[in-house]
Amino acid sequence: MSEVKIPEDCWDDDSEGAISTWLFDEGDTVCKGDIICEVMNEKVASEIEAPEDGILRIKVQAETPVKRGDLIANIQA
Repeated sequence: MSEVKIPEDCWDDDSEGAISTWLFDEGDTVCKGDIICEVMNEKVASEIEAPEDGILRIKVQAETPVKRGDLIANIQA
């Protein structure tokens, strides 16, 4: 199982962001490199990629505040 976290370099400061949308649903099969969600803060929009092939297990719903380093999903091989 692989963890999907908000990258530490997603934005420059310690502000919060939010997942604006999940591009896959809970339980969907994703492939390494697929863009699985979009994250926004006040200044930056970022795309989060799947780190490996597997089944997406979402831990944080869209519009929930997140910080850099937060666990947002798991990918089960």
